[in-house]
Amino acid sequence: MKLDITIREAEALGVGYLNCRLANVAGQILLLLILLLHFVASSAAFAGQTSPVQMSSAHAAVPSARELTDEVGRHVQVPLEVNRVVSLAPNLTEIVFALGEGNHLAGDTDFCDYPAEASQKAHVGGPVNPNLEEIVSLMPELILASKSINRRETVNALDHIGLPVYVTDPHSVEEMITSVEHIGSAIGVEKSASALAENLRARLADLDRRVSGAAQRRVLFVVWTDPLISVGRDTFIADALRRAGGRSVVETSAEWPHVSMEEIVKLQPEFLVFASAHAGDTQHDIEALRTRPGWRNLSAIQQGNIVVVSDAINRPAPRMVDAIEQMARVLHPEAFASRRVLSHATTVASTNSNCEEACICAH
Repeated sequence: MKLDITIREAEALGVGYLNCRLANVAGQILLLLILLLHFVASSAAFAGQTSPVQMSSAHAAVPSARELTDEVGRHVQVPLEVNRVVSLAPNLTEIVFALGEGNHLAGDTDFCDYPAEASQKAHVGGPVNPNLEEIVSLMPELILASKSINRRETVNALDHIGLPVYVTDPHSVEEMITSVEHIGSAIGVEKSASALAENLRARLADLDRRVSGAAQRRVLFVVWTDPLISVGRDTFIADALRRAGGRSVVETSAEWPHVSMEEIVKLQPEFLVFASAHAGDTQHDIEALRTRPGWRNLSAIQQGNIVVVSDAINRPAPRMVDAIEQMARVLHPEAFASRRVLSHATTVASTNSNCEEACICAH
């Protein structure tokens, strides 16, 4: 295994040469430790007069790893028992905690902020350019990565060092739940993952029954206002809108399309949906939109059909189902007649910074 990386290769990886060199040194140290452990094991076997044939039979009978195929088709050798996990994406960190395995999370990224315990873990930098040396120093037995946020070069570099990386790639709400099952299997907590997946699917099935037959609300999901960015039809967010009884007015294969305000005025969505961890701040920004050219010509703005939902909708993790339920209650209040009904004439204040209840803003 070649561990040296040239300056040109380091630049291709998008990380500093020093970090790459440090990562290589750490990789070499790790390799030496592995060789040393093999030497110690061999010495102990010799002292106990265990023959090579007996040792070979024992290893054959008790494999130390299993091969999994991740969600992008890579074959990954994962230890039979995983006690140290490093997550390279906020949604993956949430999944680990949702599975009750937060105590086995050795490290995560600077952007992993939920639950609160996640921010107390050792950080390995940002998802795009994590610190390879820091990852190696945490001695992970499994690394979780996401195709949508982590770079292929990062995965290749970690694989080159010899660390197992399982990559997820969900594009729908159901695929998010499947990722939960896959991660549970990789970590070795299949029963917990199965129970969680069953609960999530049952809640979504209840939503399907409630909104079935109702006309889909035409929605603009606003990722960013200037420039105006929305979501493409094949993203997990667009699928979340459908599960809540809505439909994005933006029909494009691009995942995060830039959209012209003129086109949105022509489309006239029934609702505007914003995701925020702080509903109060978002509502302040929405007030400013009411006076801006283009925005003030939208009937959704004029009628106050503006929904602020939990930012959990932005992460393919179990909390996304909470956000879908919140949004469905606003888009189709008639489907929740036995519960609290929200209308465009009602302003609902969020009770905490996580916007646990969807808010609809009236003028």
